[in-house]
Amino acid sequence: MNDHPALPGATPRPLRHALAERARTVTEARWFALTVFILILTNAALLGAETYSGLSRDWHHGLRLAEHLCLAAFTVEIALRACAHADRPRDFFRDPWNLFDLAVVVCAFLPLVRENTTVLRLLRLSRVLRTARFLPQLRIVFVAVARSLPGTVSFLLVGALLLYVYAMVGWVFFGEADPGQFGSIGRAALTLFLLMTLDGLGDAVHAGLEISRWSIVYYASYVLFASFVLVNVLIGVVISSLEEARELEREHSPEVPVPALAPDPAVDLRTRIAIARKALDDLEAVLPPLLTPHQPEPTPAPTPDTARS
Repeated sequence: MNDHPALPGATPRPLRHALAERARTVTEARWFALTVFILILTNAALLGAETYSGLSRDWHHGLRLAEHLCLAAFTVEIALRACAHADRPRDFFRDPWNLFDLAVVVCAFLPLVRENTTVLRLLRLSRVLRTARFLPQLRIVFVAVARSLPGTVSFLLVGALLLYVYAMVGWVFFGEADPGQFGSIGRAALTLFLLMTLDGLGDAVHAGLEISRWSIVYYASYVLFASFVLVNVLIGVVISSLEEARELEREHSPEVPVPALAPDPAVDLRTRIAIARKALDDLEAVLPPLLTPHQPEPTPAPTPDTARS
């Protein structure tokens, strides 16, 4: 038995690197992601079953046991994901989805949260949002919503300013004649906020025409700015954020190009032989008329006159 001596200067491999590689092999496997996805759906079904009082009363112990098993499985999952980053722990905390998963699991073990049934159910419900990790399209929508928040805040500020101005104008012109709708700035703002959805616009216009014929200008201009211009601006902000989220998803998950398969030498040779054979068949079909020998014209027999001469 020959023992190979260790190379001089070689350092033993750290244990955390080996642990990270083994854990990464498990967490990056397709069966692991599918198992966690099914576990999330099962947990969501258990939450829905608890809403039925009869079912919750008859199967109380079974539902509690299933909930504890789900919590244990989620704990093992987040532990495996943490072990997969044992060689680079900072990368684990840089991923927002890892932080979200860790917060959901850890909060289930906190004494104050565990004693509050309402908060605990809300945290358990947040597990359903983890399906975004396994559904790229849903993840894009979540990222788009998050990126559209700054533009949405600007939209809300402009909308609030427009609502305040039109509410003040409505209070000045319609406050005395229609105190139920425009008796104060609060009532006027609430009325205009409901009219932003175009619900009850016809009744409001008819009531305004009984007060003044110029009310049609007031309502028409408000609907134009609030229901058409501002809503289209909001749609533009959301669509722009959705495109940015798709670009980010492509950068983080680039499609792996499929390498072109090398041609099979045997298939290529058979193809060439078939082409050559077809060319020979075409040549053979053309050549026979050209290669057929022409029969010589018969020489006429000599006449007596010709023979004498």
